[in-house]
Amino acid sequence: MSDTTRERAFDVLLWLLLCVPVLLRSDANDGGSWTQVAVGVALLAVGVALGRRWPVAPLALAVAVSLVHGAELFTPSYVLALVAFGYLAGRREERTRPALWLFGAVPVAGLVLVLVTGGTPAHWFALLLSLALAVVAPWLIGRYMRQYDRLVRSGWQLADRMEREQAAVADRERLRERSRIAGDMHDSLGHDLALLALRAGALELDPALGAEQQRAAGELRRAAADATARLRDIIGVLREGDDEAPVAPPDETVAELVARARESGLAVTLADAAEPPSEMAARALHRVVQEGLTNAAKHAPGAPVAVVVERDAGTVRVRITNGPGLDAEQPAARSARGDGGSATTSPSGLASGGAGLVGLDERVRLAGGSLRHRITTEGGFVLSAVLPLRPPAPRAAAPRSARELDLARRQVRQGLARAIWIPLALLAALGVLMAGVALYTQHQTYLEPEDYARIRIGQTRAEVAEHLPDRHLDGRPHRVPAEPPGMDECLYYRSTMLAAIPVYRLCYVDGRLAGRAELG
Repeated sequence: MSDTTRERAFDVLLWLLLCVPVLLRSDANDGGSWTQVAVGVALLAVGVALGRRWPVAPLALAVAVSLVHGAELFTPSYVLALVAFGYLAGRREERTRPALWLFGAVPVAGLVLVLVTGGTPAHWFALLLSLALAVVAPWLIGRYMRQYDRLVRSGWQLADRMEREQAAVADRERLRERSRIAGDMHDSLGHDLALLALRAGALELDPALGAEQQRAAGELRRAAADATARLRDIIGVLREGDDEAPVAPPDETVAELVARARESGLAVTLADAAEPPSEMAARALHRVVQEGLTNAAKHAPGAPVAVVVERDAGTVRVRITNGPGLDAEQPAARSARGDGGSATTSPSGLASGGAGLVGLDERVRLAGGSLRHRITTEGGFVLSAVLPLRPPAPRAAAPRSARELDLARRQVRQGLARAIWIPLALLAALGVLMAGVALYTQHQTYLEPEDYARIRIGQTRAEVAEHLPDRHLDGRPHRVPAEPPGMDECLYYRSTMLAAIPVYRLCYVDGRLAGRAELG
């Protein structure tokens, strides 16, 4: 069954249910007429039809029909319609203002109706009570259910979104880990290929070898250069992005790295190879030295290289300095000229992508340090870095899902405040108004003891009226003795402001006061 069919079936059942009180109370055998039955059934049908598009319209229609039948608003024929339409208006209507306008207009219309029809304030009090119990209370329940459903729906949507985000995060982590592996492969293999090319170049120029061996060494050097170029092209694609550098410590120390470079033919010296305690700083230090040695092997083959590692209380400083080689133009000079991003070929035949220093700067920054590089006056190159001994503390950020859940909760709380506290404040204001009107009504029927003492038996109604208040009580109060026989009319007045009894009773015969008494 589709949603539209289900909604229509619900509307039909609701209409049939609301028609039952109308059929029972407006039947011709019950003092009504079939015209009233037809009009009531038709109006309920119109209200149900309008309920989904304009939820407050059916409620306003039911209130209007109830006021036509009685100023008290409570009618057996339409009280069920008031309750049902009030609940549905609170459940379906997004805004609260239309309903609040209706709740404010009903007492005003009821007061006008009471004044026009000559009713008493008791009728208006009954209207306010009926409005609070049969209309406002169901509307508040509907608003609460709407906000509760909204919170539940937001929770399920948030859970579904979190599940999708977790899957996306897992995919990103897998890709990032692959990129990290690729970056490490590029760094380590690039360094090894640079040393291999350097060693092959030395063999190619060694006069102790024959022509065939020198040719083989040259082919080995060119193969290493081609492998470096292919490695740069493949790994460069994977490293396009803002992936974080890995923080795991390298397998070898700086001393072992320098020793391996020295065995490959690089003239390198090391001063103080003290390792920092932080894993991230150790990794960054290793990468700085590795990048400096690789650049020296690529761009200044044959030049002496000096590696200095200094450690103080809070930082570790590393400096790699190399003199000018066969190609005195260092990578930083190319970067300054604007060629740092294009592939170039060093004197050793190795391809350079120009992105080594950029990636190295990012890795040092993630470790909490800073990277510097410059060209010396002699044409050499200096690469230096300052690294903290302890890694920087990660920033604690609230997860996106937690922020969205907190926002949804605040919106629901605000909606509940508007849906509950505003109508309750309106009801409180109506209660204060009713109390004020009740005091005013009691004052209108209050007979002062001094005025009562001036009234005498035998006075005419006009003479007695000079001492009486504007109104009298409606009928004989409860627990007051029956009226004496032979009296034409007896009127009752309050003798106190707040209590129902005692009261003053004045009885008339033929237009004159025939009896007076204080009853309690």
